[in-house]
Amino acid sequence: MPPSARHRTSAGILLHRGDPDRLRVLVAHMGGPLWARKDERAWSIPKGEHGADEEPWAAARREFAEELGLPAPDGEPLDLGEVRQGSGKRVRCFAIAGDLDPDAVVPGTFTMTWPPRSGRTIEVPEVDRVAWLTLDEARPRLVAAQEAFLDRLVAALGGDGTGAVV
Repeated sequence: MPPSARHRTSAGILLHRGDPDRLRVLVAHMGGPLWARKDERAWSIPKGEHGADEEPWAAARREFAEELGLPAPDGEPLDLGEVRQGSGKRVRCFAIAGDLDPDAVVPGTFTMTWPPRSGRTIEVPEVDRVAWLTLDEARPRLVAAQEAFLDRLVAALGGDGTGAVV
């Protein structure tokens, strides 16, 4: 693992709605040309990096607002712990019950070099779309390590884990 990835930490919010057996989660498709034609493993909880001097819950709220252009919902967060992604980045997730209209999202942007090694920079959205998905719909789309957050949410809420409409 590269040294830079070893110490990178992110925090994010997994917004959820519905009762435990009809659960939906809000996830975001990563923006930019690297993800444009991908669906599987190209979605994430709204999250972002933070330093050691920032509390993870505060960082999660800040990043939610930066990525989606809307304030994080109020409420008592459920700490779903941390996972280590394939890149080495550690991601801490907080779940919170709430609602949000995906059409109201105004994503933040970032600058990247594109094409790679061209020296040319472009501005791209942090996320290019968000959607409410059942757990079964979200599993194959989320970054693989983040699937654990779905399992932890189900365990905490006492659902069956499918999110199926009954």
